[in-house]
Amino acid sequence: MKIPGPGSLFLLLLAALLWLTLAPTRKDAPLLINGAGASFPYPLYTRWFAAYERLDPTVRFNYQAIGSGGGQQQLVHQTVDFGASDSPMRTSLLARAPGKILHIPMIAGADVLAYHLPGSPPLRLTPAIIAEIFLGRIRNWNDSRLARINPGIPLPSLPLVVVHRSDGSGTTYIFTDYLTKVSPEWARIAGRGTAVHWPAGIGAKGNEGVAGQIRSLPGAIGYLELAYAVQNNIPYAAVENLAGNFILPSPESVTQALASSMPDPHDFRLSIANAAGPGSYPIAGLTWLLLYENPPDRRKAQKLLSFVRWCLTEGQALASSFDYAPLPPRLREQVLASLPEIR
Repeated sequence: MKIPGPGSLFLLLLAALLWLTLAPTRKDAPLLINGAGASFPYPLYTRWFAAYERLDPTVRFNYQAIGSGGGQQQLVHQTVDFGASDSPMRTSLLARAPGKILHIPMIAGADVLAYHLPGSPPLRLTPAIIAEIFLGRIRNWNDSRLARINPGIPLPSLPLVVVHRSDGSGTTYIFTDYLTKVSPEWARIAGRGTAVHWPAGIGAKGNEGVAGQIRSLPGAIGYLELAYAVQNNIPYAAVENLAGNFILPSPESVTQALASSMPDPHDFRLSIANAAGPGSYPIAGLTWLLLYENPPDRRKAQKLLSFVRWCLTEGQALASSFDYAPLPPRLREQVLASLPEIR
């Protein structure tokens, strides 16, 4: 074995000293904040995280889009620092949490009825037709009920394939919340929830999975968050609203639905499905960040609340470019005033 000479030992010691001097310590490393939940707002959240990390390099976010149900469960078990959900937590689940959980509205979005037909013709759908499709009672695209509300549109003789989520999903909650409001038959058979017993169709995991199934299956129809339909270039239908107008989903038509809904400043678990207003898109919902009012890690909580305040102020300007609806000023003020002070 060759023993290093004095010169080699000096170089080794110098290298070790430089490494100890320049290497980041645990104190200097960015604080990692872990979250999990909804895939519905994931495209915007990803942009928010990246933008905020540039503003505050002392923080990093790790977010897993596992579905609203998974995010709620992980927050209750305190395996993440925050959850994200497009469905309000059930009272029974809130009662199992070790502390009070806050629902912080971040933005609103639309569920769209996306489809795969030859030539991608523009379609119109009514509440009754949507319910009949997802109840499995309309099975072909040339059904007379579809033809009646789409005059002049050549609908093919093609089996209609329903695609729905297979995982616990806030996107599903928004869609079934809407169906429960507009269809007594749907309310009786399936009801609302992050997961329901589907009368018809095939399941896929996440908005990405539903988008993939629709793109690959001629005759498919399913519900997606608007941003996923736009990003995947999948056509979607105009839906008849409460005022009798056929409205395409957009940030503007979702904002109109929000504006017509009066929030409770003490409880932001608000439904905006089938909202009033001539320009309101009816299949819309809020998405919430879920936080403990008295979190176990105060340092992380301070950083997380600073991020939330930024999202509700400067960050709202990014929402429309990702096909989400920013919160109306009055609602934003109420939400900001409700945030806890962590010292």
